[in-house]
Amino acid sequence: MASLFSKISSFARSPQGRRAIEQAKQAAKDPRRKQQAKDAFDKLRGGKGKGGPAGH
Repeated sequence: MASLFSKISSFARSPQGRRAIEQAKQAAKDPRRKQQAKDAFDKLRGGKGKGGPAGH
């Protein structure tokens, strides 16, 4: 498992990783993206224990 974290940390330090991190930060600031994420989490939470597909 340590090798997975070392690969992730080395990627984060690379130019490509820095670009990806910056793009993720910019996307997180976008109000439309925030709403999309909130809707997705609400949909996941709402499906549990309320007779979702597993309950039928």
